[in-house]
Amino acid sequence: MKLGVTLPNFREEPEPALAVAHAAEAAGVDGVFGFDHLFRRAGDGALRPALEGLTLLGAVAAETTRISFGPLVARASLRPAATLAAALDTLTRIAPGRLIAALGAGDSQSREENETYGLPAGTLATRVAELDEAVAATVDHGYPVWVGGASSLVGQVAAEADGWNRWGGPLARFEREVRAMREMYTHRPFTMSWAGMFVLDTNERTAKAKAQRIGSNPETIVGGPEQVADALRGYGAAGAEWVIVGPVDSSDPDNATFLGEQVKPLLT
Repeated sequence: MKLGVTLPNFREEPEPALAVAHAAEAAGVDGVFGFDHLFRRAGDGALRPALEGLTLLGAVAAETTRISFGPLVARASLRPAATLAAALDTLTRIAPGRLIAALGAGDSQSREENETYGLPAGTLATRVAELDEAVAATVDHGYPVWVGGASSLVGQVAAEADGWNRWGGPLARFEREVRAMREMYTHRPFTMSWAGMFVLDTNERTAKAKAQRIGSNPETIVGGPEQVADALRGYGAAGAEWVIVGPVDSSDPDNATFLGEQVKPLLT
């Protein structure tokens, strides 16, 4: 099972994201993954700026040497399929063998983002068709292509993809969805992965205090190395070949160091 961490995309300056990527690589984390949004709403409703996802990944590709990287997920509705394929092809030329191209149709905020900038919001059927085009345009380009989303959506568009990512949700749901995916894709290699939100600290007590201080939702996994590793092992046992941690305080590079040095050794 491989271990990844998300980058802090929702800010104006790129330096924290690059610091997280450097820390993750130095600590032995397997991959770093960036979001693909035009903005994000904070808990108080204010708009948070966002770094352009694929541009940021170009900087990550250039400034690292070993670690895997990719979008989680690149939204098919933001770029024509040919443009998206050209961008991803460029990334893998910068860093051969390290790109994981996870693609998606967008989440609940996607409509507001598109409408804010005058882009077509699209129905679910339209967005699924765009995702299908994106997968067709990028598969067999020399890097793995994953599809992110619920298994019912993936079942329609992942026939030619190389893997799937589920963002968030309880272990029991992930287990059910993995079983469904395996029934569809038993004839070839297909990577299962899971990603979710975490609050990390040196032990469970301090992690809970940190969660109260910085905020978290009921699905957030909170704990020290043992609790975090135990949660990740559960998703691994359910079929995840990658587990990707999204720290609530994502700009802190110490989270990447913590994952690589304290959590990853407990996963084997």
